[in-house]
Amino acid sequence: MAHGRIYGKMLAFALLFPYLTKAKLPPVDFGWPASVDRLVSPGEDHLSNLRQLTFGGQNAEAYWNADCTKLSYQTRQDRWPDEQIISMNADGTDRRLVSTGVGRCTCSYYSADGKWIYFSSTHATNQGAQPPLDFSKGYVWMINPEMAMYRRPAEGGALERVIDRPGYVAETTISPNGQYMVWTAAWDNNINIYRSDMDGKNIKPLVTEEGYNGGPFVSWDSKWIVYRRSSFEKPTDAADFHELLKQNLVRPLKMEIWIMDANGGHKRQVTHLNCASFAPFMHPDGKRIIFSSNYGDPKGREFDLFMINVDGTGLERVTKSPEFDGFPMFTRDGKKLVFASDRYGSTHGQTNLFIADWKD
Repeated sequence: MAHGRIYGKMLAFALLFPYLTKAKLPPVDFGWPASVDRLVSPGEDHLSNLRQLTFGGQNAEAYWNADCTKLSYQTRQDRWPDEQIISMNADGTDRRLVSTGVGRCTCSYYSADGKWIYFSSTHATNQGAQPPLDFSKGYVWMINPEMAMYRRPAEGGALERVIDRPGYVAETTISPNGQYMVWTAAWDNNINIYRSDMDGKNIKPLVTEEGYNGGPFVSWDSKWIVYRRSSFEKPTDAADFHELLKQNLVRPLKMEIWIMDANGGHKRQVTHLNCASFAPFMHPDGKRIIFSSNYGDPKGREFDLFMINVDGTGLERVTKSPEFDGFPMFTRDGKKLVFASDRYGSTHGQTNLFIADWKD
């Protein structure tokens, strides 16, 4: 009987879903203030006028729309089975649910014209939470094969599936000139970076070297792509990668930051830190990259934001909070930085979104 009731609810949702998605994006009230002024940590000399935008649950991967007036991000709250996608104004007002409210979602990004929000979700095949990870294998991430890419009108409307091929497809970002998008897929016994048109057509592989190639971000001038990729120090590392990938897992302990042009040419490694570095974004000046890394922490648990020149020189630590800092993105003019951080959390490990003025 219980199985029958669950099936009935899923069937009812499936029947109603085409009609529900034609409506405007529904507002979301978390009972939070829009934003609160905070102090930067001592030594964070590039940051000022810090404002906290979210205040509970897990919130991350907030990315600007083209004119930097809105953000889309992912959040985990008790009201939903797993992470969902939210849009809001840059000051934290007018929060709207973009995703369906079921399944697990990740990696949202506005199209250049502001008409669409792209994200990846498991809702079509699994409306519940992502299965818990087995850390008996060490620290691993899941490369969820049910994660597919969708887009939805930014003002509300029906979802469209963008890439219609089985297997993990996520980590999407879009060129500000609106000509292409880049994303990550676990196809062909590897994790590769691809480029395509905005409708998912004309797919072109950009990075296919053995290992985890992912997290691509397009520069504001649309000419460059920065990304992360795993490094193998010994043959057993490659064997471990492929064995884990068969289980839809990856071990992200050694990742370096790379850069390439928009067509996948002129690839070069930027960092040589021998640790876990990820979420790179290029400063609008085209000369520097900001990213998150556990560099310098013997236990590998403390992640901060770092800045480095595109030629690999001038490494500088940007954040000095004792908690996690990650997922940075500059505004087009380089005057503001949005990022996720565990600072000021009401519970240990809570991650929230912050915006700061950037000082050079």
